[in-house]
Amino acid sequence: MIKNIISGIKAYFGGFALISKLGLWKYFAIPILISFLTGVIFMVLAWFLSDPLGGFIAKAWVWEWGSETFAVISKYLSILLILAVGLVLYKHIVMALSAPFMSPVSEKVEAHILGDHTHIHRNTSFREQLMRGVRINVRNLFRELLFILPLLVLSLIPVVNIVTTILIFVIQAYYVGFGNMDYTMERHFKYKESIEFVRKHRGTAIGNGLVFMLMLFIPIVGFIVTLPISVVAASAETVKILDREGLMITETSEEVSKIEA
Repeated sequence: MIKNIISGIKAYFGGFALISKLGLWKYFAIPILISFLTGVIFMVLAWFLSDPLGGFIAKAWVWEWGSETFAVISKYLSILLILAVGLVLYKHIVMALSAPFMSPVSEKVEAHILGDHTHIHRNTSFREQLMRGVRINVRNLFRELLFILPLLVLSLIPVVNIVTTILIFVIQAYYVGFGNMDYTMERHFKYKESIEFVRKHRGTAIGNGLVFMLMLFIPIVGFIVTLPISVVAASAETVKILDREGLMITETSEEVSKIEA
């Protein structure tokens, strides 16, 4: 597990260079726009919803003494809650809508790593890639919320919140890494097969997702560069795993030419 997490993190090294070398920046224009606009929308919602949600939480304090202090604490809690849930929604919305644009990026990374080989894979349309992305991310969204919401409640307990914060971060990293890896797996596996593959290589997903999550905390820039570099890193590492485990059917270009002849 630890070894795979480290491998997932190391895959980021040289990511920018690979993007430039393969001329991939043109594929990221729309996903970057989706990422930026979605991030801005959630920040605006956090600002406007913090007061009403904070007021709702403050009603839980029925005593006179300390009511003003609890009201202030409630507002900050509401902001944290909105941002936490918003971050979960943000990731999956962006990854789902970006699926058709990330698939060709993953394919070019795959071709670069495999070299002079062609591989047999599933040919899917723009619509099929989008629907696959939505299906995967909706599934992951509900599972992620199922784990995170109870942990958010437990995080209100001092000392315990140290452990719950780490767990929340790791869970989010796993599911975002899952989404990034699926851009490659979409060409090779069906839906259920992809789920089994990620479960087997959850460390790689966590490693990819950890860097993704940390990069999001970079103001503005995080919304722009996180998705491109994380997808390239996930694609490179996933292709290496598939190739190493013999899960891709590949043929040299010479062999393909003979077959076609």
